[in-house]
Amino acid sequence: MKRFLAGCAATAICLTATVAVNTSVADAAAKPKVYKNCTKVHQDFAHGFRKKGGKDVVKGDSDPVATKLIPIKGKLYKANKKLDRDKDGVVCEAR
Repeated sequence: MKRFLAGCAATAICLTATVAVNTSVADAAAKPKVYKNCTKVHQDFAHGFRKKGGKDVVKGDSDPVATKLIPIKGKLYKANKKLDRDKDGVVCEAR
């Protein structure tokens, strides 16, 4: 990138190329990661992650995961909503 800009005069073409490169880097950073399954989620988040207001809801005698242990990741939740099987707002909750 620096080599390209060093040989480039201040023309509209050079400015356009610089903006295009900077935009593509910003777009890549803005897209949340999409996980294939809960095993992959647990490699990054031990107890999964949740949307704002999401709480672990369980059936039976087991205790839910403490909400403070599950980080809020709104955009990440939205991208991986399919992994929230019980629709409680928490993706891949684990004990």
